[in-house]
Amino acid sequence: MIWAEEPFTRLVGHCSGGSVSRKLAPWFIAVTAATISAVAAAPASADAIIDPAPIGPNQYFFGEVNGQARHGTIKMACFGPIYRGQHGHPLAGQTVKVVPAPSPTTSDLGFTGSAAHAIDVRFPTPRVTNVSVVVRDYAVTAPIPVSLILPCHGSGKVAFVPDPTSPTAHTATVTVSFVGQR
Repeated sequence: MIWAEEPFTRLVGHCSGGSVSRKLAPWFIAVTAATISAVAAAPASADAIIDPAPIGPNQYFFGEVNGQARHGTIKMACFGPIYRGQHGHPLAGQTVKVVPAPSPTTSDLGFTGSAAHAIDVRFPTPRVTNVSVVVRDYAVTAPIPVSLILPCHGSGKVAFVPDPTSPTAHTATVTVSFVGQR
């Protein structure tokens, strides 16, 4: 034990211009280690952390498109000059998510109603054959399928529809801008 403390005692004594007793060196090491551990364990942001939880009946929720609940952007794989009415596929790496809401605070909130155990995320597509993304847990991101056919430019609404629906269910929406690559 003396071998491990001795170099540290010399280092601290040398750096501080004085000497540190062998009794204080272990205490100093413990305090320094605790401080480093506390700083390393601190969260990187002050955002609330929501654990994934199953979607169930009679719950308020809102949707997110690429992390945005009010106005999201979907980047489209449309290159070069974009003409009116042009459609394409979304770029990979984009997501949707359903987040629980504590109570009804805005008209954009959804309500699962008396029967829902999932949320169907539906995109404004020109074709009926496009498949929705089914989300079964809160706070879990799901990829936007690159197989979707969406407008290359403009805006629309992504609908977060309770599934199965009921008379008390309410759809949440997120306004999105479709952005082609120039």
